[in-house]
Amino acid sequence: MFILKLTFKNLLRHKLRSLLTMLGITIAVLLFGLIQTVISAWNAGVAASAANRLVVVHSVSFIFPLPLSYRPQIEKIPGVRTVSWANWFSGIYIDEKQFFARMAVDPDNYFAVFPEFVVPDSALAELRRQRNGAIIGAQIAKKYKLQVGDIMPMEGDIYPGHWEMKVVGIYHGRDKGTDESQMLFNWNYLDQTMVERQPGRAGRVGWYIVDIEDPGERARISAAIDNLFANSPAETKTQTEKEFQQSFVSMSSAILTAINIVSMVIIGVILLVLSNTMIMTARERFREYAVLKTLGFSGIHLVGLIGGESLFLACTGAAVGVALTFPISAGVEQGLPSGWFPVFNVEVLTIVLAAGAALLAGVVAALVPVARTLRMSIVDGLRQVG
Repeated sequence: MFILKLTFKNLLRHKLRSLLTMLGITIAVLLFGLIQTVISAWNAGVAASAANRLVVVHSVSFIFPLPLSYRPQIEKIPGVRTVSWANWFSGIYIDEKQFFARMAVDPDNYFAVFPEFVVPDSALAELRRQRNGAIIGAQIAKKYKLQVGDIMPMEGDIYPGHWEMKVVGIYHGRDKGTDESQMLFNWNYLDQTMVERQPGRAGRVGWYIVDIEDPGERARISAAIDNLFANSPAETKTQTEKEFQQSFVSMSSAILTAINIVSMVIIGVILLVLSNTMIMTARERFREYAVLKTLGFSGIHLVGLIGGESLFLACTGAAVGVALTFPISAGVEQGLPSGWFPVFNVEVLTIVLAAGAALLAGVVAALVPVARTLRMSIVDGLRQVG
């Protein structure tokens, strides 16, 4: 108890230095948390992928559609449980700055293969019944103050013309990492409209989502699907949902790597700031430590004094940094352009890494002054001039 009391007194001897050290650690921990949150948000789609879902796209490019006639053939492959599909619609809602995923989906099975989208059965029934029905995510409903029954007018770009989607339901994420910022409307509205406007684009889907019974069979089923349509006008490429999502993330791999390196550099900054403070502090107190040794204080007591001060600075700065990470992350999310990161949550792992790094820095920063103090003889210590 006496060592603890003495440690606090030492912290208050140079209030400004202690305050600036804690501030530096706070800023470093905060930046680390924000950077890791951005990386987690970038990889949210990959993390949320299910092992039992396969995605079938055109072998040439994702932008080329596939015939709707492929569906019954895929369903006959052993191990396939459900087949659904979707089309990327895009379009302009309010203005070009309002970006979020807008897709035409299979009204019968899409939500069956994505059970993480929680939506009432009544809304699903209405989606099938209402030709222009749409189910939107809770984030979209909150942001644009939309309710069931409202009309969302769209100006098409990929699919030209004026479109009006009627909100028939709002879905919520089953898990924290589920994307709640999508608008999913009845594919029949898109297809039937294309029959009237551009018949050549009717009866086509963007990609298939295949729900399989055993994730261990994904390689066999993927090969079977691709072999089924080999040498056809629209050959396919089948991959797991995780691989499909990763293909988009990999386009930015260099940026992500650079950002990750910056976050590691920040850990080094924490260590340098704290180490500088502790080395200065120990050098100023060598004579005091020598006196303490003369009075019978053991090496354990001196380790407690120096290490306790270092850990207190590190833990206090880290605690404030972690506490600030949540509101500032929320502010950053609000300030980002619409649709950049559908999922922008501070992960538990991010907090653990930030706090653990600060704690480790507190221990490492105390090693040099502790070692010098323990090796120092009483006579040499008394000769020191702070």
